[in-house]
Amino acid sequence: MTGTANEFERRRWIALILLCFAQFIVVLDASIVNVALPSIGQALSFSQENLSWVINAYVLTFGGFLLLGGRLADVLGRRRVFIGGLLLVAAASLVAGFAANEGQLIAARAAQGLGAAIISPAALSIVTTTFRDGAERNKALGAWGAVAGGAGAVGVLLGGMLTDGLGWEWVLWVNVPVAIVVAALSPALIAESRSESATRRFDAAGAVSVTAGLSLLVYAIVDAAEAGWASAQTLGLLGASAALIAGFVAIELRSDAPLVPFRIFRLRTLTGANVVGLLVGAALISMFFFITLYLQQVLGYSPIETGLAYLPLAVAIILASGVASGLVTRLGFKPVLVIGMGLVTAALVWFSQVSVGGGFAADVLGPSLLAGAGLGFAFVPITIAAVTGVREQESGLASGLINTSQQLGGALGLAVLATIANSRTDDLMANAGDDPAALPGALTEGFQSAFLGGAAIAALGLVLTFVLVRSRDSRAHLGIAAAGPGDAPNAAVLAES
Repeated sequence: MTGTANEFERRRWIALILLCFAQFIVVLDASIVNVALPSIGQALSFSQENLSWVINAYVLTFGGFLLLGGRLADVLGRRRVFIGGLLLVAAASLVAGFAANEGQLIAARAAQGLGAAIISPAALSIVTTTFRDGAERNKALGAWGAVAGGAGAVGVLLGGMLTDGLGWEWVLWVNVPVAIVVAALSPALIAESRSESATRRFDAAGAVSVTAGLSLLVYAIVDAAEAGWASAQTLGLLGASAALIAGFVAIELRSDAPLVPFRIFRLRTLTGANVVGLLVGAALISMFFFITLYLQQVLGYSPIETGLAYLPLAVAIILASGVASGLVTRLGFKPVLVIGMGLVTAALVWFSQVSVGGGFAADVLGPSLLAGAGLGFAFVPITIAAVTGVREQESGLASGLINTSQQLGGALGLAVLATIANSRTDDLMANAGDDPAALPGALTEGFQSAFLGGAAIAALGLVLTFVLVRSRDSRAHLGIAAAGPGDAPNAAVLAES
């Protein structure tokens, strides 16, 4: 019996490594192509206005299909859906690297995003059903948070190295062997699990309406900077999205087997975690974006130099995530999240002091280390809080919700803060008579405004952490962790399918 328990224990932690590799791919794909965009544009003759859709196509399908992906995992089987998503990402990445024109690449990137929307909630729900609530789940989610936070920074470095060394195609092809290996090993290491109480009927009307509504919402947000926030396109898309989401709510209230049972939002801590997660996503994505622009457009860094500049941030996130998982076990998730949001706010205020005559050591290193610590302290407790009190059969749904919140936050934050930065830069350039010599200063002041906007978003997240995340739930989690319920494997998950 002891041998069997030891085998379960060993298999769980190896399975976690596989799941973290899968999440690494998902986050990597959102950042790795950034530094390759100039090379892609030149090779495939992209128009300047279409080049951003190499990023937007991924974000659009990823954000739009996450809820559907999470519910599919609960109903059809988490391991099955997880493997299917990996194979889709591998195929889409292979096709993307062989793209001969902009249409083919954008379509392949959209398929990558769809695969990521299937992988991410399935993988997180496997983690939460494999490791019971308590100290062991905290450790597992600490590793998850380290990967989720660090992969974005690693993606910039890896993207620069691959683009300069092998060519832009390899920022896409690098996924293929990793996804195939993880998919091949999954049946031996991850047992199948699904919601035993889930009806076999699927809420097709709800799935179509919420996926279409979220996709239109993401599209409206990511294209708002180009079309204009007050344009007929943006307002029309936002109106259509609101109508579809309202229709989704009406469908769900009448459905016997809803895609999203609204009773889940009675869990105040889960709802609070999703709201704070949206704000963290807004601050995080915009921070990465504007740091990259500052390094390249103002300080004149090359793609590889830009990637190397992210290393302290990546290391800080990884180390802080490990520390955070231990602190959550000792303090509860709310105090750790408060510390994390405070550090992120302070880091963004510090970043708002970037200067034209500055440099990496003066303007980037210090706030990068502080931001890395804050993000590590935020990712882990947000994820724990987002699945607190959730029934096992709805773990995929809860995982899809927190991923959706972070993706929507990232899209919204980037669109709003990019508008703020561009408006400030345009005003300064107009006052300078479009003198090229004034551009570095105008860009820098635009970035300063965007970082301050990000700090305001993070500060709002800090306030809402106090208001929405229940201290009682945090203390209850602390009691569970002290009792050590994670000592035994989750039988429903570890039973062989």
